[in-house]
Amino acid sequence: MFSASQSSKAQFLDKARQAREERRELKERERAAVQIQALIRRFLCRCRLQREIRREVEDFFGANESGSSKRSALSVFRIARKLLFVFNHKEDKERFEKLCRCILNSMDVENEPKVWYVSLALSKDLTLLWIKQIKDILWFCCEFLKQLKPDILQDSRLVNLHLTMLVTFTDTSTWKILRGKGETLRPAMNHICANIMGHLNQKGFYSVLQILLTNGLARSRPSLSKGSLTAIFSLALRPVIAAQFSDNLLRSFLIHIMSVPAIMTHLTTLTPERLAVIESHDLFRKFILFLSREAQCRDVCVCLEGSHTLCLLGNLVYLGSLNDKVLEEETAHFVGVLIHMLSYCQKYVSQKKSNLTHWHPVLGWFSQTVDYGLNESMPLLTKQLQHLWGVHMIRILFSDVLSKKLLENQEIAQLPTQPVSPQNSLPMKNLFKRAFQKSASVRNILKPVGGKRVDSAEVQKVCSICVLYQTTLTTLTQIRLQILTGLTYLDDLLPKLWAFICELGPQGGLKLFLECLNNDTEESKRLLAMLMLFCDCSRHLITILDDIEVYEEQISFKLEELVTISSFLNSFVFKMIWDGIVENARGETLELFHSVHGWLMVLYERDCRRRFAPEDHWLRKDLKPSVLFQELDKDRKRAQLLLQYIPHVIPHKNRVLLFRNMVTKEKEKLGLVETSSASPHVTHITIRRSRMLEDGYEQLRQLSQNAMKGVIRVKFVNDLGVDEAGIDQDGVFKEFLEEIIKKVFDPALNLFKTTSGDERLYPSPTSYIHENYLQLFEFVGKMLGKAVYEGIVVDVPFASFFLSQLLGHHHSVFYSSVDELPSLDSEFYKNLTSIKRYDGDISDLGLTLSYDEDVMGQDQLHPSHGSLPDAHADQESDSSAYQWIQVDH
Repeated sequence: MFSASQSSKAQFLDKARQAREERRELKERERAAVQIQALIRRFLCRCRLQREIRREVEDFFGANESGSSKRSALSVFRIARKLLFVFNHKEDKERFEKLCRCILNSMDVENEPKVWYVSLALSKDLTLLWIKQIKDILWFCCEFLKQLKPDILQDSRLVNLHLTMLVTFTDTSTWKILRGKGETLRPAMNHICANIMGHLNQKGFYSVLQILLTNGLARSRPSLSKGSLTAIFSLALRPVIAAQFSDNLLRSFLIHIMSVPAIMTHLTTLTPERLAVIESHDLFRKFILFLSREAQCRDVCVCLEGSHTLCLLGNLVYLGSLNDKVLEEETAHFVGVLIHMLSYCQKYVSQKKSNLTHWHPVLGWFSQTVDYGLNESMPLLTKQLQHLWGVHMIRILFSDVLSKKLLENQEIAQLPTQPVSPQNSLPMKNLFKRAFQKSASVRNILKPVGGKRVDSAEVQKVCSICVLYQTTLTTLTQIRLQILTGLTYLDDLLPKLWAFICELGPQGGLKLFLECLNNDTEESKRLLAMLMLFCDCSRHLITILDDIEVYEEQISFKLEELVTISSFLNSFVFKMIWDGIVENARGETLELFHSVHGWLMVLYERDCRRRFAPEDHWLRKDLKPSVLFQELDKDRKRAQLLLQYIPHVIPHKNRVLLFRNMVTKEKEKLGLVETSSASPHVTHITIRRSRMLEDGYEQLRQLSQNAMKGVIRVKFVNDLGVDEAGIDQDGVFKEFLEEIIKKVFDPALNLFKTTSGDERLYPSPTSYIHENYLQLFEFVGKMLGKAVYEGIVVDVPFASFFLSQLLGHHHSVFYSSVDELPSLDSEFYKNLTSIKRYDGDISDLGLTLSYDEDVMGQDQLHPSHGSLPDAHADQESDSSAYQWIQVDH
């Protein structure tokens, strides 16, 4: 009974709850329907209102274009207010353009204050509304400027329109309302303009100008007109000047305007009067002083990242080249700023390609994102950067070094000097030619003497400048050779820098720099940077000078100075290796070692070709052979590095002895030495004397490396196969080896040819007539290796250029193929270098890179694709001059 009543009650409650939910859902549907209807009605109403407003705006501008009557400023204000109420960038683009033209036209009317749009600023009731309206209109102009492409004709016209709007309403100089009696209103109007400009800055005005400038200037030819560029730069300067060059505005100007690629160059070309404005406000000094504070410089670099930091650097360097006085007065700050910016970029310069690097035309592989849109402007950026290592700026920065005179030596002056070629007094046509030619001067030979305190202001200034250029070399990797060429342009810079180095410290020279290696202080790093810069520049200079310029004209350095420098370098590198510094060297220390070692080896190789140093100059007499052998036996790293980098410090006979000991140990290790308990494996070959080369090639070319190092017994037979008398105890093999080498190097076989004059051997360019010529060259290499391994002396006079190829010297960036040319064709080298000293216009000679080649008894002429007015002479020469030597001075 009770259960039945409870069940009916539950059903009743369920029905009641369902009814409530249905009523609630119904109300929700009704409310939703009402809301949807309201939204739709509002949307339709808004669309209708928008159509009516746009129609009214079009009617207004249509009547205005008919020219029936001039519109009052109030009517323009009202129609602009309506347009801005419904404004849409896509739909109202043309209407907005008409509004801007209408406003600008109203500002050009003479003597009708009611027509001037700006007159509403004087209305008590409308001032605030007018200011808000003009702010909105000008910001819409900025929004359009971001989207426009100045290289498109239609867009360029719109750029001019919007820029005119911005120029007109951010400065009162063109407002006719302020003429005459209205002059008293100028302070109030200037305040309004400052208010408008502040509003635009807050919205991102400088970012808009940066985008517009980049679109118009970051290309090989600028697409911005003179008027547009003038307007943009004037607009960019106005906030800075109005704020009296506050740090905040200077920062924005540097980040957004000065980082535009080559903008200073474009200003010079298109609107030089803007540069006069920069100079009148002393902006270059203000930029340098602002960036000289490390925190602010780092902040600017981080905001810009690498690519745009480099653009800012280029513009600052270019400005510096135009402001000598500021540069001289602010040298320390200028150098410090450039070092900070280059060091920031250097952190992201990579030595190789990876998934995290991008290619930059100036920096090389770069681990930050690269803006490839700037690539077209890279040639202009490079031209800006070239001012940093141009003569003008080098003279200013290195004034303390260059101002010192190299004292003349009266005793040396009495000796006969080399004649000075007449062209040395002629104006130079290009950078390289100027760097090569210099009248010989008589002076004291520069040697380390010491006496100058390293903590003096003069030394610190020179060290900072050297750090700047060394950082430039390691950062701008793709134009490194350009930089080195610029630094070696002045004939007296390097010898005077060497004289400066000789004066450093109590005793000068080696001891000071060795102490710097063990001191991890900022001062030591700066001194070592000076040494690195000197080594890099000197190595580059000596590499591009020919023998006449080095040995006879003695450009930059006297031969005696080269002896002193090479002795210093030899000792420095030896100490770095022997004292264990190189073993654990990283970063700057390793770069220093490679720099000093590279300069040392260039001098050593030059001395090997033509001696300038005394006998035994390169040897280290304090290095005892017994000590070196013990070090090698103990597998000490420093002894191995010594053999790897500077084997010339060890006498040749000791090097031979060392090599023979190494061979003996290897033979024992490989079991190639006869012992009481075992005999080495012996390879027997049978050779017909009439076909010695063919039989030797067939039987030996397949031998393994260990078999070639082992014992090889030779049995000679005659053409009938009868054995010759004699037992080979290395004597017959030695005879076989000598005969084989004699045959393969016979020019008649055409595997090798001889140079004219001294008849040195090099591979024949026509060796391909042999079907298996590459295998024959490999066989020749094995035979020569076997002779060296067994200590058999063979007479094989290779040409030095070919030996350089074998040793891999041609892979070095400082390898000069022209230096090797005399070993191939001394007459061709003489004629080629004589062009450099030709007094007249070389183009008059009509020279071409053409030559005659003797191919299989027939002469073949190889013409060039074009004339080379100042590079090469017509020569009848071996084709090997172009196949084995790349003449690319």
